[in-house]
Formats: sequence, C-alpha cells, structure tokens
Amino acid sequence: MNTENYEIVPLRHYGRWVSGAVVIFLLVLIVRAFVQGQIDWPVIGEFFMAPVLIKGLGNTIIITLLAMIMGIALGVIFAVMRLSDNPVTRWFAGFYIWIFRGTPIYLQLLIWFNLALVFPTVNLGFWEGRMVDIMTPFFAALLGLGINEGAYMTEIVRGGILSVDQGQLDAASSLGMTRLQAMKRIVLPQAMRVIIPPMGNEFIGLLKTSSMASAIAYTELLHRAQMIYFVNAKVMELLIVATGWYLIVVTILSSLQTVIENRFAKGQTRNSAPSLLRNVVRIMSARRGMAGGAR
Repeated sequence: MNTENYEIVPLRHYGRWVSGAVVIFLLVLIVRAFVQGQIDWPVIGEFFMAPVLIKGLGNTIIITLLAMIMGIALGVIFAVMRLSDNPVTRWFAGFYIWIFRGTPIYLQLLIWFNLALVFPTVNLGFWEGRMVDIMTPFFAALLGLGINEGAYMTEIVRGGILSVDQGQLDAASSLGMTRLQAMKRIVLPQAMRVIIPPMGNEFIGLLKTSSMASAIAYTELLHRAQMIYFVNAKVMELLIVATGWYLIVVTILSSLQTVIENRFAKGQTRNSAPSLLRNVVRIMSARRGMAGGAR
C-alpha cells in the first residue's frame, strides 16, 4: 500500500481544552469573588505573624506530635494483640477498635473533658485529686486525639505486619527467637515500608483534626483565631490566616513524608520478594549480634 499520499493528522483532544477552559473560568470566578468580597486584606497581613496565633500554632504542633506518638504506641500494641492466638486479647483489641473508630472524635473529646461528671475524684491509694483539676483541656485533647488515633493506627500496623511473609516468622522461630524478638527485629522493620505512607496521611489528618480541640477550650491555632475575631469581628480575615498556616505546615509535612517514603523504599522494587534463605541469613546475623552483645 502506498502511504505517500496520506497525511498524518495529530489527534485532537477537544475535551481536554473544554474542561481546562471550564476549570480556569471557575477559578477566575472564585478569585474575583474573594477580591471583590468584604474582606479587609491588610488585617490578614497584620495578624499573620501575630504572637498569639504563632503560639496557637505551636500548641497545635505539640498536641499533634504527642497524640501521634501515643497513637503509634497504642497501634503497635493493639495490632500485636489483634494478631494474637489468645482469643481474649484478640477480642479486647477488636473492642477497642470498634469503640473508638465507631464514635466521632468530637464526641470523644467532650466525654474526656467532662469525665469529672462520672469520676469526681481520682484515688490511687497514695495520692488523691479532683478530676476537674486533672482533666485540663490539654490532657483531655491529648487523650481524645491520641487514643482515637491509636484505633486507626492499629489497623495500619496490622496490615503492615500481614504484608510480611509468614515464612520469616517461621524461620525466626526455628532459630530460637521469641515472637516478640522476631516482631521487633524482623517483621516491623520490613513492615515499615507499607506502614509509612498511611501513617504519614494519618499524621497530616491528625494535624487538621486537632482543630476540634477548640471545642474543649484547648488554645490551638483555630481557638486563638476565634478568640480574636470574637473581639474585632474580622471573622473571614482570621479564618484565612488560620487556613494559610495550616497549608504551610501540611506542605512541609507532605514533603517530609515523601523523603521518608523514598528512604524506606530504597533497594525495593514492586516485584521483588526476598528469599527465605536470605531472611534466615539476616536473622542469624541479628542473633549473633544479640549474642555478642550479651557477652
């Protein structure tokens, strides 16, 4: 067939041009609405670096870090319990997940903050105190956010553990390792490659969820912004300032998440699976290191 008389015509993507034009048009309308709206833009610049809001941002980061640490610790503990052969511990872990994943975090914060209505005092035998003095907004926010996060981290850690081949646990057991030693030295380091991405998403989500602590008067970023606009009536301006700070912190955390994910993914390919022999050698090396440390 003679193809010299045929003309090559590039494929036209008219749908892409139309959808792109619609998106740009909508963005222009949104920007125009904000520019022409009743927003005092100089107020935004005035309060963006206000010390009271910077302190609130610091409180947000602190409660997020502490709650995430608590959530990770609880997640590892309850994930191991969830995979246990003991039906009692397995049932208790399932009950914990059911309770804290099945109720709103806003409700949990209110329950922790009002716990003095159920337990007026705390008596440990050697010390006694009033619950209203113990359950401060900070402590209530920490318990509410941390314990709730632990329920979600339990399922994330459990999924990561299940992603590691069962043969590695069998090899560790054959070499005399206890289940706890194998979990600590063999399984969890490999499971981190699967755990890290959803854990990073949970951390970013927790940062935003911490704004609900304003309901129990914890002085995080949103609560500080509300305190200011209750006085000067600049509601939208202060909310835009809070939005800007949340976006800045989330952008930084997203970049750190990408770096950590790339680090744990080094040397790994999608189709690569370490052989059992290689795992046995790794376990034996770890065991020799343990023995050397004992000597």
